[in-house]
Amino acid sequence: MANKKIPVNTLTRDLCNLAEPTGNIYETVVILSKRANQIAIAEKKELTRKLEEFKNDRDTMEEVFENREQIEISKYYERQPKPSLVAIEEFNDGEVFYRMAKSEDNE
Repeated sequence: MANKKIPVNTLTRDLCNLAEPTGNIYETVVILSKRANQIAIAEKKELTRKLEEFKNDRDTMEEVFENREQIEISKYYERQPKPSLVAIEEFNDGEVFYRMAKSEDNE
């Protein structure tokens, strides 16, 4: 994800092209939603882990400096592309693995 140029703004997408791999736009949306949730959870864990380093129970003169570092870390994550945009880009590049559950009717 770091090496790719993923847009940070919303883009208009052709639904036919987006639905092409699955044959159904609703299945595509479910796949994208699940992948975006995976990405969001991973980013949240990473951000929480980085901010944990700044936790302390005492007030010191370094607190202002630590606050600046925390703000910079938070701003970095705010500038990252939204998980849904990353998921769409990965899906379009064929980087998302998915499989359809077998229904009882098909057996």
